Amino acid sequence: MNVLFIGDIVGSVGRKALRENLPSLKSKYNPHVIIVNGENAASGRGITPAIAREFFDWGVHGITMGNHTWDNKEIFDFIDDEPRIIRPANFPPGTPGRGYTVVKGGGKELAIVNLQGRTFLPAIDCPFRAADEIVDELRKKHKHILVDFHAEATSEKIAMGWHLDGRASIVVGTHTHVQSNDDTILPQGTAYQTDAGMVGPYEGVLGMQKEAVLQKFKTQLPVRFQVDMGKWHFHAISVELDDDNGKARKIQKIRLKEDEWRMD
Repeated sequence: MNVLFIGDIVGSVGRKALRENLPSLKSKYNPHVIIVNGENAASGRGITPAIAREFFDWGVHGITMGNHTWDNKEIFDFIDDEPRIIRPANFPPGTPGRGYTVVKGGGKELAIVNLQGRTFLPAIDCPFRAADEIVDELRKKHKHILVDFHAEATSEKIAMGWHLDGRASIVVGTHTHVQSNDDTILPQGTAYQTDAGMVGPYEGVLGMQKEAVLQKFKTQLPVRFQVDMGKWHFHAISVELDDDNGKARKIQKIRLKEDEWRMD
């Protein structure tokens, strides 16, 4: 089974890059299932039903979210009715939506789980205990499980990788928008990368206009961040999983840049 996981889609530039690059990525990596993190897809804050429909029309099978899940109020109108979108499972009980689901593509099934870290992010329920409960339950019926751990601290993400080694097929981090260079297969067969990176403008700061970010750092005054409209870069990982036992056979990071076009 081949899985393509694409890092945080940021604004209209990120959506444009996703639309332009998916056909060639499908041809090169032949993914059965494509998952994207969509929490920044609508002007850098949240997602709308129209954007989600676009992603599905382009061939995406599942969308994970994160700490910006609720930033666009339209999500409350559809998240309960769209099983292909998941928000962090360790949000408090009673939160709309769901924290895990199962998607199908190319005759294969992939269970996907979304979790959010607690270090340098708002205090919510423990992601490690939530991972234990959800992943162990999913393993009773599903061999292939992907966990998107949306977290700030690299140490917390690495800890989650070790925590789920041999239980999840893939553990990949999102949120920091900087692709890490530690793609690996852990000893018990889990494909791991601390951060998948982002899809969006690269001439700003994590996709935002650099002038506003610099002003914030230099003055500490309130500043409104806006998504940059420059050229894009595209970060993702491709993972090959064993059909029989769900363990990873291969993980490869993907790095593309507008006007440069490079695949590592």
